[in-house]
Amino acid sequence: MATDNPNSIVRNTGPISATVKSFNQATLKIDLNADTDIPSVNQADLFSPELYLNRELSWLKFNQRVLSEAADKRIPLLERVKFLAIVCSNLDEFTMKRIGGLKQQIASGITKLTIDGATPQQQLTECNTVISTFQQDVNEIYQSLVIELSQHKIVIKKYEDLATQDHINIRNYFKESVLPLITPLAIDTTHSFPFISNLSLNLLVTLQHPGSHKPLIARIKIPRSKEVPRFVHLGDPHHFVLIEDIIINNLDLVFPGLEVKNCTTFRIIRNAAPGDDDKDMKDLLEIIESTLHNRKFAPVVKLEVCTSVKTSEIALLTNALELDKSEDVFECKNRVGLSDLMELARLDLPRFHDIPHQAVDNAELDNGRNIFESIRNAGTILLQHPYESFETSVERFVHEASIDPKVVAIKKTLYRTSSDTRIVEYLINAARRGKHVVVIVELQARFDEAANIKWTNRLENAGIHVKHGVPGLKTHCKTILVIRRENKGLRRYAHIGTGNYHAGTARLYSDIGILTYDKYLTKDLTTLFNHLTTGWNIPRHYSRIFTAPHLIKSSLLMKIDREIDLHSPESPGLIRLKTNALEDVEVTAALYRASQAGVVVQLIVRDICRLRPGIPGISDNIKVISIVGRFLEHSRIYYFRNGGEEELYIGSADLMKRNLERRVEVIVPVEDANAKQLLQDVLEEQLLDQRNAWEMDSAGNYTQRSIPHANISSGCQDAAVHAAIKRSANTSSKKDAKLSRP
Repeated sequence: MATDNPNSIVRNTGPISATVKSFNQATLKIDLNADTDIPSVNQADLFSPELYLNRELSWLKFNQRVLSEAADKRIPLLERVKFLAIVCSNLDEFTMKRIGGLKQQIASGITKLTIDGATPQQQLTECNTVISTFQQDVNEIYQSLVIELSQHKIVIKKYEDLATQDHINIRNYFKESVLPLITPLAIDTTHSFPFISNLSLNLLVTLQHPGSHKPLIARIKIPRSKEVPRFVHLGDPHHFVLIEDIIINNLDLVFPGLEVKNCTTFRIIRNAAPGDDDKDMKDLLEIIESTLHNRKFAPVVKLEVCTSVKTSEIALLTNALELDKSEDVFECKNRVGLSDLMELARLDLPRFHDIPHQAVDNAELDNGRNIFESIRNAGTILLQHPYESFETSVERFVHEASIDPKVVAIKKTLYRTSSDTRIVEYLINAARRGKHVVVIVELQARFDEAANIKWTNRLENAGIHVKHGVPGLKTHCKTILVIRRENKGLRRYAHIGTGNYHAGTARLYSDIGILTYDKYLTKDLTTLFNHLTTGWNIPRHYSRIFTAPHLIKSSLLMKIDREIDLHSPESPGLIRLKTNALEDVEVTAALYRASQAGVVVQLIVRDICRLRPGIPGISDNIKVISIVGRFLEHSRIYYFRNGGEEELYIGSADLMKRNLERRVEVIVPVEDANAKQLLQDVLEEQLLDQRNAWEMDSAGNYTQRSIPHANISSGCQDAAVHAAIKRSANTSSKKDAKLSRP
């Protein structure tokens, strides 16, 4: 959607849907304005293509909602710059994984239709159309932000506008810090086309000898490091010039004696979709190493060039990279690789950022007693990140387990982590103290494979038992089990959550977890870890938790059917599901059935949603919203009214086929009354939100909620911040009152 006013994108993402008519996604084959219900809808009709949105286009809608944050002037300036960087990074990953996957299917001759009735080629064509329009929006918002930044003396200068002294300083910087890192590579009949690394920034330079008409062509990979950032400081700490502009305007030092005829910036994106070549490999580490090697040299799926590029240069690049000019080449009006805007977003200018968020300690975790006593005292402790501190809850749990002489064993799963997460150090310390430590490391966590190989080696070198789960399944669940020897024998404590054990994302993602010593739940985790450490696919019995791939999906379908059976005018059914994605077809069809039976279905779906709400006779009892705000919504909460005997679950599984059928996932019931109320509060705040919520219509379009003539600046995430502070303050007040008693 191109628009003269960047703010107009904030309110509606409808135009994306206009691009999907070729496979009947924008216009339903039912009259949505009809006064009467659609005629007899039987069970088979619920799998009709017209009732399902396309997965890829639905995700692109989500990215447009994120883009709207970059254009929303209620948000501080550098936070909007951050959102634009995130949008561009998201799109790069989508291109690598999803566009790459579609191209892989097309190359393999796959023509199978998706549930929404699209072939891989149709999906690719529509995605490219949407992305092309989307990038126009990105360019317009970028231009708008550049102007606004300059109004606040944060200036991205054009090289030709630099003062004489700046030219001198920049040329010296180029000679000392950039030129030694540049390696120009000739492209001609005697030199093979150079390897272009994924997402690298490059220059294609056309030159001539003076007096000659024969063009010489070279490629330069633009160096990038902490010392050579994309945005290079000038004398003023908030004035910048782009590294590519510096190189372009100093090419006489790279090619002395030659005339520069043209120079254009370009980059490529390579396929990162998983392939099938590794199926026969026996060793998992060999598979991962092969995947990383193949990804480096994977086929190119997209070429981005600046508009300064000449037709002959596009022809050269597309021929060398084996691309289709009409389908794979995207011309960028401004700059390529705008995810680098994150460099500007990190500028230390508080007035242009959100007020810093300081996570509070969980109200039930008393720092005056050990954490195991706090858990026993509370029974179940619900954790809400990033509103409550990850460091003083989850990390503390592992830390105290590592040094407590009564703890004999620690077992945990690890999907993604980071160097600033202390949990790995605590586990190593526990092993050195003689405790039995087991870690299930998922080596196939996309884009974290290399990091997880390093974590594996480090943990094994410390004497920790490292396993990689069940063959053929990714271990995606978030669980820690601690076994402690107490007066009455061994007692088990556990953490189960929705988010990774990653200190960085714990400050940026909205996640839920519980600390508990429930004997049935912790016994189930013992069974789960035995399953993961052996990898044997034998029947397992669990009394409290539900696991994928065998139990979660069937259990959720059963609970939806139960809600249908229990529904009546006197006791109306209600289903509330909060998830990152709703993609599984059987779950979607079950929710359609529930709506037809009169059950109210309220869905909070962050990104992909195949379901169409509001279709008369099918989904008119279903509402879908998406929450987009300062923190990335990442928690999964599943609620069923159950005839008044309410059930609430949290866990790691999204409602996607891959999560429900090809991963090891865990969802767990939350039965503590206080914890259940806190989860209900989360759902209520988000369902009633008037700031961060986007409502979805039956055509798959989203409109941001707003109250006429009201400038609402706070939403459900702000409410969660204040609620956590209030809980913590109330607890502190009670402690002070106890201490003051005579």
